[in-house]
Amino acid sequence: MTAQETTLIDVLKGRRATYQLLTRFFRTEVDEAFLTTLRETRFPAHTGEVSMDRGHRLVVSYLSHADADVLTELARDFSGTFIGSGNDAYSAAYPFESVYTNPKRLTMSDARDEVLMLYRAAGLEKLESEKESEDHLSYELEFMTILIDRTIEALQKDDEELAVSYLLQQRNFLEDHLLRWYPMMAEDIAKFARTAFYRGVGLITLGFLESDGEFLRDLLADVEDESEKEGEE
Repeated sequence: MTAQETTLIDVLKGRRATYQLLTRFFRTEVDEAFLTTLRETRFPAHTGEVSMDRGHRLVVSYLSHADADVLTELARDFSGTFIGSGNDAYSAAYPFESVYTNPKRLTMSDARDEVLMLYRAAGLEKLESEKESEDHLSYELEFMTILIDRTIEALQKDDEELAVSYLLQQRNFLEDHLLRWYPMMAEDIAKFARTAFYRGVGLITLGFLESDGEFLRDLLADVEDESEKEGEE
């Protein structure tokens, strides 16, 4: 393994950690253990990505001023922001791709079928839980984590071709799915969230997905350039 590949693995591990954190944010309410983890997390003060930096400041400020009722307050906001009243499809930031890509904002529609097909093509019949539709945001974020894990394993085995194929899958999934609909959900989070915490989470997620898309596009462009140069030699 070259020094360049080792550096890339370190970057991939950082991306994996962020995707794991985002997955946990959207999977369920904050509990005591997760709250402890968040309070011990050192969120970067400056990433260069405006949305992420704003989101980090909101989350850090909220946690630093939270009182003894923080878990109750966050549970209520999680429910209000992501579950809503259930009266209509416009009363919350529903974390399903189908809601934002179906004209009638219906769940279990084409987007769900598309991501389920991708999961199965990757050898994943089910992800962590069967509680939600497969196009739930947390499952799509978890899928990115799985693809990153596979990329790391391929690089550790010096299988560059396989690693590139997983990077391509990540870029395509981001562009065809997460970046296609999450920005609309982020607008709804800003609208419905009552705490600075979840407003911050919405911004962190938006900024990270956008910057990660740029990272993957640049990385794969560099790989393509190197391949072309090798072909000319």
